[in-house]
Amino acid sequence: MLHIRTPLILHPGLSSPTRRIWLKLENLQPSGSFKMRGMGLMCSQAAEQGKRRVICASGGNAGLATAVAATRLGLGACIVVPDTTSPMTRQRIAAIGAEVIVHGSVWDQSNQLALELAEDPDSQYVPAFDHPILWQGHSSMVDEILEDCPQVDTLVASVGGGGLLAGLLTGLKRHGRTDCRIVACETQGAASFAAALAAGHPVQLDEVKTVASTLAARQVALGPVQMIAEFQHRSVVLSDAEAIMGVVRYADDLRQLVEPSCGVSLAVAYLDHPALAEARDVVIVVCGGVSISAQQVVDWQVPAATHQ
Repeated sequence: MLHIRTPLILHPGLSSPTRRIWLKLENLQPSGSFKMRGMGLMCSQAAEQGKRRVICASGGNAGLATAVAATRLGLGACIVVPDTTSPMTRQRIAAIGAEVIVHGSVWDQSNQLALELAEDPDSQYVPAFDHPILWQGHSSMVDEILEDCPQVDTLVASVGGGGLLAGLLTGLKRHGRTDCRIVACETQGAASFAAALAAGHPVQLDEVKTVASTLAARQVALGPVQMIAEFQHRSVVLSDAEAIMGVVRYADDLRQLVEPSCGVSLAVAYLDHPALAEARDVVIVVCGGVSISAQQVVDWQVPAATHQ
């Protein structure tokens, strides 16, 4: 097992006698995000099958998790990133020992090259979010949540490509907890899950434009769109400014840095959003993120202040 068991803690300021806000600290994973769970499982299986290298297209978190997992397993790693991936993130991935290739202006173009490179029989393609093995790995989070907080009635999570959401739904179904409400969070410039729910199937957005770059999937995976029909659920789409507010407030409260892709879920609690009405035990997945720095938070504080 390459991931760690992460803490589940009460938010120090948002919890009350009538509603407890719990934080599942996936930002403490060795790679800095929940992605370590699924990528770790897929890379482990690749090693067992005799593969020598793993290849992943990613804007950041999936690539870093794949690189960390590969290094621990003695595998080579090639991470293909779009040119929108920050130099800081590229450097973090390369520092682990992975080969970093910059290709394309969007993830879809990077992914096409990754698929071509993975045609090598010694290589294993590791998708960023759309694969049942990834979802199985991510679902281990639910085992921990239910052990620590069996009374949970609401799960709040961010949705990009849908891998985290699919993992949570997979775990809840395994435990017979389809009674748990799901609050799926996105930013306005990348709301592919909300669009899929409206259409009844995944649809491709014309463009994605959001500060929450790791949510920027033009089309969400089919799996979570189908699975969520068994659950009471709410789709919440917030502005970039509200997502940044979540980052800044969380940094003040917990002294930890997370990306806006995580901040959008935290903002649901900070805003006391109607999606949490009647909830008593809310678990927010603090999914993490590597593309963040203290300077970025400082730069965001002024525009975010109007939403505090």
